[in-house]
Amino acid sequence: QMQLKESGGGSVQTGDSLKLSCVTSGGTFSGTAVGWLRQAPGKEREFVAAISAPGGGTYYQDSVKGRFTISKDNADHTLYLQMNNLKPEDTAAYYCVVEQRVSTIIYSTSSTAHRVLGQGTQVTVSS
Repeated sequence: QMQLKESGGGSVQTGDSLKLSCVTSGGTFSGTAVGWLRQAPGKEREFVAAISAPGGGTYYQDSVKGRFTISKDNADHTLYLQMNNLKPEDTAAYYCVVEQRVSTIIYSTSSTAHRVLGQGTQVTVSS
């Protein structure tokens, strides 16, 4: 059974950068949509970025467009989220997710039961 493990979170200042990684075990991302969700304390879990399959199209939440970049390695084993110009409102736990359809990731809410969801990595941005 596929499992996901995120890493790369941390505490940074406004304007700093972080790169999150998500490594899969028990399978690869081949043929599936992948993405990142986040959840801040007291808030609903929300979509951040995703890659569709097939096609590899990328999708972003409006608030992160131009600052975040989602990518994956050629072996479909590791998913990345490069986060630049971080803001305090980016503070959240970030989760890696795998789905059959990218729409399930894009329209994800806290009540969505995802096919595979990681345990998360914390990102804290201070002003």
